[in-house]
Amino acid sequence: MPMPDHTTTDNQLLFHGTRFDVRGIKLARRTGGTLQREVVVPANAVVVLPMLDDQTVVLIQNERFAVGQTLWELPAGTIEAGEDTALCAGRELLEETGYAAAQVTRLIEFYPTPGFCTELLTAFLARDLTFQGQDLDETERITTTAVPLNESIQMIRDNRIRDAKTIATLLYYQTFLRTGT
Repeated sequence: MPMPDHTTTDNQLLFHGTRFDVRGIKLARRTGGTLQREVVVPANAVVVLPMLDDQTVVLIQNERFAVGQTLWELPAGTIEAGEDTALCAGRELLEETGYAAAQVTRLIEFYPTPGFCTELLTAFLARDLTFQGQDLDETERITTTAVPLNESIQMIRDNRIRDAKTIATLLYYQTFLRTGT
């Protein structure tokens, strides 16, 4: 992903990894001169809100090695080069939960950590789910649980859901799209 150039005077690759790059950029100071900042540049990703019915969401418990915890989350994943975001959402939903969706609808896009990272997340709503079986990546340790939507909102309030993309997507749905409340 290209770095914005209106505030930078340099853009240097500092680290190339399998999941992200780190670029060093020189930012122009308002008072003159420059200073260097590092920016994480991953591929963009999707997050999926799978609804079994109007009142039940499928959440996953995902072992996250970076934080050393198993987190409650919505299924999500990285968009492959050239991949359509809606197709990625369907693929990640099936891989992580085992459910295929007859209907996948784009909800919102957001930057989860724009202070140091370029990642753009696109959230999708998945409906008309049919269970077909998980197809996890080699390192994934994920279990699924059907949770009443009201309980998932309470899990945010109680700090049991601590994953930002999950919080943002559930609260967006609860605030702007939920029917029957």
